[in-house]
Amino acid sequence: MGLRELTKEAYFEGLPALVLSSFGGIIAGIILGGMKAEIQAVPGLLVLIPALLAIRGNVYGSLGARLSTGLHQGLIEPKISFSDPRVNAAITAAFLNGLFAATIAAIFAYLLLTLILLPVASLWVLISISILAGILSGTVLITAVVSVIFLAYRKGANPDTIVGPLVATIGDVFGISFLLLAVKIVLGGG
Repeated sequence: MGLRELTKEAYFEGLPALVLSSFGGIIAGIILGGMKAEIQAVPGLLVLIPALLAIRGNVYGSLGARLSTGLHQGLIEPKISFSDPRVNAAITAAFLNGLFAATIAAIFAYLLLTLILLPVASLWVLISISILAGILSGTVLITAVVSVIFLAYRKGANPDTIVGPLVATIGDVFGISFLLLAVKIVLGGG
């Protein structure tokens, strides 16, 4: 297969995932637009949102890439099995990295906003929101990433083409949704 055919195949394989990602970004924006009261109730939350969404994309995109590489190299069987220590290690590392990075982001947001004398919620509130949203969205992202990668691979599609837009879409939509839920729970209104 020539370069032109490979390019065409990659383009058409990835296009539906990219279109879905654009749609998901708009849905996440609508949810974010409806969070005015929560953003006002938690000073500093607006500063934290981009960091938390980026963390989801980076951490779970890496999980997807790791699993995809394992499938391509034959290190992981093309079936969902949580008895595979490589799959378990990748999932556990992604989940813990996501929570750790969310905690660090909350601490940095708090410290920087305090340093430049801007209003900010308590450190406990920011960390609690970050961790709770991280647990909820991490669970959904792990389930989605693992399921889609293995399904795509078994169907003959390249999971590398699908995982990036998938993580972006699910991470944004569920990340914002669970952030909203976390704010409501932490502030006692959920």
